[in-house]
Amino acid sequence: MGADPQTVILIPARYGSSRFPGKPLAGLRGATGESRSLIERSWQAACAVPGVDAVYVATDDARIQDAALGFGAQVVMTNPACANGTERCADAIARLGISPRVVVNLQGDAPLTPPWFVTALIEAVAGGAQMATPVLRLTPETHARFLDDRAAGRVGGTTAVMDAQGWALYFSKEVLPFTGRRYGAGEQVPAFHHVGVYAYTPQALAAYMAAGPCDLEILEGLEQLRFLYNGMPVTCVEVEARGRAFWELNNPEDVPLIETVLQGEGIA
Repeated sequence: MGADPQTVILIPARYGSSRFPGKPLAGLRGATGESRSLIERSWQAACAVPGVDAVYVATDDARIQDAALGFGAQVVMTNPACANGTERCADAIARLGISPRVVVNLQGDAPLTPPWFVTALIEAVAGGAQMATPVLRLTPETHARFLDDRAAGRVGGTTAVMDAQGWALYFSKEVLPFTGRRYGAGEQVPAFHHVGVYAYTPQALAAYMAAGPCDLEILEGLEQLRFLYNGMPVTCVEVEARGRAFWELNNPEDVPLIETVLQGEGIA
């Protein structure tokens, strides 16, 4: 038997979603006009990360499994009882019987994730972090979009608040910190978009599973809060967009936004 892969990307995907049922199989049209499913586009984003030994779609749904196998992905079937993507990653690693140095959770609703976001996390864990996640400073436009989502009663992106050393203090689906204003072109926004990608050591995943769900993660619907609630440090790695637009597919209304980016960047 060969050695365990050192760096693995897992793409947790479930069919059920209160905001967008069947989201992983939703079609997104790229620059050629061809429609590819969200899960395929997320898999393509994962495959674009250099230095990764294996990429798996982790799901409990046969429809997602069939779609993923159809476009050539490796699939690991996981326990339907997994409460979130981090639990699904822990279950997938156990079922695969591997112990990689770095486990990356690239959530299946982030097909616009640039490869350098993930590389930065892999480097952070290789440098000693137990768990790392990227944050991206909000532009005036994205900050306004966050505020508009909340005003319309939609759950949009997640914000992160860090201390001076880059350790996470809190994550929220509210727009934090509260500033009471909007920002004009060229102004620096004092708020950060939490990008839903994580890198962990297997030990951090095991500690997460042992801790069990906490009130904050249930109230906010944010899995990473279990780490903070139990005193486990989360390293926030600030990343740069480098001119690339980034947005997750949270609601059906996000589909045309993501399609516009795919088409504008020439992504087939």
